[in-house]
Amino acid sequence: MDIQQKIQALRDELNQHNYNYYVLDNPTISDFDFDVKLKALQQLEKDHPEFFDEHSPTQRVGGMITKNFETVIHDSRMYSLDNSYSKEDLVEWENRVQRVLGNVNIEYTCELKYDGASISMTYENGKLVRAITRGDGFQGDNVTNNIKTIKSVPLHLKGDFPEKFDIRGEIILPFAGFEKMNQELIEIGETPYSNPRNTASGSLKLQDSAEVAKRPLDCLLYSIVGNKLPFKTHFDGLQHARNWGFKVPKEAQLATSLDEVFQFIDYWDTHRHNLPYETDGVVIKVNSLHYQDELGYTAKAPRWAIAYKFKAEQVFTRLNSISYQVGRTGAITPVANLEPVQLAGTIVKRASLHNADQIEKLDIRVHDTVFVEKGGEIIPKIIAVDLSKRPEHSEPTKYITHCPECQTALVRTLGEAQHYCPNFYGCPPQIIGRMQHFISRKAMDIEGLGGETVALLFNNGLVQNYADLYELKVEQILPLERMAQKSAENLVNGIEKSKEIPFERVLFALGIRFVGETVAKKLARHYKTIDALELASVMDLVLVDEIGERIANSVVEFFENQENKFIIDRLKSYGVQMEAVSKTNPDATEKLIGKTFVVSGVFEKYSRDDLKKAIEDNGGKVGSSISSKTDFVIAGENMGPAKLEKANQLKIQILSEDDFIKLLNEN
Repeated sequence: MDIQQKIQALRDELNQHNYNYYVLDNPTISDFDFDVKLKALQQLEKDHPEFFDEHSPTQRVGGMITKNFETVIHDSRMYSLDNSYSKEDLVEWENRVQRVLGNVNIEYTCELKYDGASISMTYENGKLVRAITRGDGFQGDNVTNNIKTIKSVPLHLKGDFPEKFDIRGEIILPFAGFEKMNQELIEIGETPYSNPRNTASGSLKLQDSAEVAKRPLDCLLYSIVGNKLPFKTHFDGLQHARNWGFKVPKEAQLATSLDEVFQFIDYWDTHRHNLPYETDGVVIKVNSLHYQDELGYTAKAPRWAIAYKFKAEQVFTRLNSISYQVGRTGAITPVANLEPVQLAGTIVKRASLHNADQIEKLDIRVHDTVFVEKGGEIIPKIIAVDLSKRPEHSEPTKYITHCPECQTALVRTLGEAQHYCPNFYGCPPQIIGRMQHFISRKAMDIEGLGGETVALLFNNGLVQNYADLYELKVEQILPLERMAQKSAENLVNGIEKSKEIPFERVLFALGIRFVGETVAKKLARHYKTIDALELASVMDLVLVDEIGERIANSVVEFFENQENKFIIDRLKSYGVQMEAVSKTNPDATEKLIGKTFVVSGVFEKYSRDDLKKAIEDNGGKVGSSISSKTDFVIAGENMGPAKLEKANQLKIQILSEDDFIKLLNEN
């Protein structure tokens, strides 16, 4: 056996031992023998650098330094899941599914919902090439070097795998490893970590991958995304992933009815406490991938999946005081300052009280003993007061009448729950909040500039609005606290680079009330330029698809304000993108303009995504469900019977794939 063969044989053997230990939990070699073989391989690779392989098991020890994590756009968006908190919610969800699919037998996959940091890993020709954090679902951070240190993540796959695919899962920190890490910190007098989930998430952004390698992270996989996958159901996909070498939790189970789903939920609601890691619920998915395609997605979540959240843990503690926060829109949020208490793995010191109505409804008073839970096990909230422990001479809470920051009298619009500070341009938290929104990742995504730095710039009189950012000079920033030459230069360069951000994100960044990401995209696509949008009336705006009167009024009010107009003119003069740049497609036409299509079924010549792109490239719109506004349904094989029935009821023209191609090729 020559040297190269010897090195490869050792790599293959060590990869198998890693798989046995970290995935199958069935080691076939002692730790000592494994270390001896690993050191032998390290020496051979050192003596023969010409045979270096970045996927060798020796590379799992880390050592790569990443100072700035590259932002990468996901090939396929990572959606959130809709949550449910009762079995009635699940019955309603199944009814919605049945309405779309028709009266068909639906099989479900039930999986435990792991509380970790979401990750998407790309494999090409059986090798890990990229690992990206969830981020905002559209784009995340490239943490490949850190993920490679996790022993349960295969660097090489085995078996018959697709040429390219993404696999998604959670990076978690088992309780035993978390407790060991904390014990080590306590022994050296350091502050222990608060909970496994946050520690796992934070580990992915450590700059030194050798430090990540020291942490006992694990990776549990649950979803494969790609073209021409060799399976037709989600559950079958999980088994394929296991065969390729991935750690897929064995708790996943098939259910042929909601009753079987309920049995799975009831079992794990009790037995989850015996698991070696955190889980906060069950994810239920329609098993058939074809049915998943038929059901599609809402703006935020798949229609074919839902998360059932276990009942939140509750504790009681004392309410020490109530403070009031001012948001970027002027909305006032009352906050309960609590006697610190342990809740669902974290120390809770504060909880939202939402608004004046909530305080009045629960009759919450300072010094009360209150019951606290985590809503969806994320945000702490007060759910009740223990009246038996209320102090004598307790006084009802009087909601504030003036802004705690600028002392302006608060207003409350009829029909709205929250009070507002109307001092839009003079209230410091509102000014800082708007700038923090402007620079945020989903908006202008200005590298080198964070929320604290924005507050620092404002408090030092360097900026009064987001247009002022574009006039900042390095020499102005340098005297600020914690600012060195390099960080000041990075900040100015990041602001300059933000001029390349597309118009739809600039529009979102402006912070117009009720104009979120989705609305900003629709407005940018419809009006094309900020000038055209500025001239639109309320009547014009409500005619735009999915723009209601509330949004329309807010947009008009924003552009009627002279200060806003002045700021936008300044942004234009600095070169910020104020018009949509069309992506040139040589084959694009406008022959489908004004027409709405719904795509259903499986196609031979197009993938569903390619078919939708062809519609949009030629001026058409793709609808998610059939309605009276639908002009055509493009029907493939196995079209859902409910959609076919609804299309016939509404007398909507049904096109085959060939009919659609013929329509595109007409003149």
